[in-house]
Amino acid sequence: MAEKPHMNIVFIGHVDHGKSTTVGRLLYEHGEIDQRIIDNFRKEAEEKGKATFEFAWVMDKLKEERERGVTIDVAHRKFVTDKYYFTIIDAPGHRDFVKNMITGTSQADAAILIVAAPEGVMEQTKEHLFLARTLGVPQMIVAINKMDATKPPYSEQRFKEVKAEVEKLLAMIGWKDVPIIPISGYKGDNIMKKSENMPWWNGPTLLEALNNLKLPPKPTDKPLRIPVQDVYSITGIGTVPVGRVETGVVKVGDKVTFMPANVSGEVKSIEMHHQPMQKAEPGDNIGFNVRGVGKKDIRRGDVAGHTDNPPTVAKTFTAQIVVLNHPSVIAPGYTPVFHAHTAQIACTFEEIIKTLDPRTGATKQEHPDFIKTGDIAIVKIRPTRPMVIEPVKEIPQLGRFAIRDMGQTVAAGQCIEVEKKQF
Repeated sequence: MAEKPHMNIVFIGHVDHGKSTTVGRLLYEHGEIDQRIIDNFRKEAEEKGKATFEFAWVMDKLKEERERGVTIDVAHRKFVTDKYYFTIIDAPGHRDFVKNMITGTSQADAAILIVAAPEGVMEQTKEHLFLARTLGVPQMIVAINKMDATKPPYSEQRFKEVKAEVEKLLAMIGWKDVPIIPISGYKGDNIMKKSENMPWWNGPTLLEALNNLKLPPKPTDKPLRIPVQDVYSITGIGTVPVGRVETGVVKVGDKVTFMPANVSGEVKSIEMHHQPMQKAEPGDNIGFNVRGVGKKDIRRGDVAGHTDNPPTVAKTFTAQIVVLNHPSVIAPGYTPVFHAHTAQIACTFEEIIKTLDPRTGATKQEHPDFIKTGDIAIVKIRPTRPMVIEPVKEIPQLGRFAIRDMGQTVAAGQCIEVEKKQF
């Protein structure tokens, strides 16, 4: 059987709007929650006189077990439709969402925003949408949840009101072509099959909307970029850097340059999973032997590109960041570690250019003295040693970064513009 194409999806939205119930419903209906667990809960529910087997009861139980540390794998849940293999990046909290969004591999291909119909758009709804945009999530689905709890239940009128609120927000932040679907995660309306309770709805179910998502195109047309993960020295072959091709295509015989090491050579061979190959594309994890490059010349965090279009090395760069979790304040002179692709480099905040309103992206304050948790800001950064980073508009895969300090992710962001270091 051919492997189905894979998509990462993240559920976002206000804390009480029913994300976990909706996720649970999807997993349950796809048979991803072990039947034994459900049977145990059902039995317990009957004993406690909640005999109408309540789906939310199951979800609450799963949550309790999770909090007690019983092993139910929740961080990365999977489910398979007839079209895609989905991984749900579980992001219960605000900070987890952003952390998961920026750790390279879990780059979400789409976000599902959950908005509760009775409450409508809340502050966190706006912030999560703006964050998804800032962090570069390419596609969005909006589910208007808890339609069973509107007055009267399943009210088309209420759906239209909330839909209008959401559309206004989407337009403001710059999202286009976003399906907005009325659902009940709790009762299962419009999740997998069309709801009989909403005969007025003729749009897609949540499942159909998921299947309508587009696979991210392979960025083969972009310049070649391979961040180096490890460098091996193999007897009889020579130096073999290992890394994942992020953008572009590399072929045997190509001339490549590693930056910021600024060393060049010719690709003698490429292999993946111990199989030799003539060329490699985005997503391929490869080892490649480069003639003329020694093991001491390059290291993890260097990036390979074609010699005629080498990776960009920043003397300084301008970035848009979200401060996620900082115990005090960030002021000019602060030098935490930036994690960008495979590089980890201490960088100094040289200037805080301005802060932005997290709901609109409009300028809030020019040149503030400091920024703190919750702020979104445009900043100027100076790496303490040469570092490869690309503007996110040109090569998004090498434009995003996380900022870590004191054992935690304190901020995340993307590079807007680079002042290049001259060689």
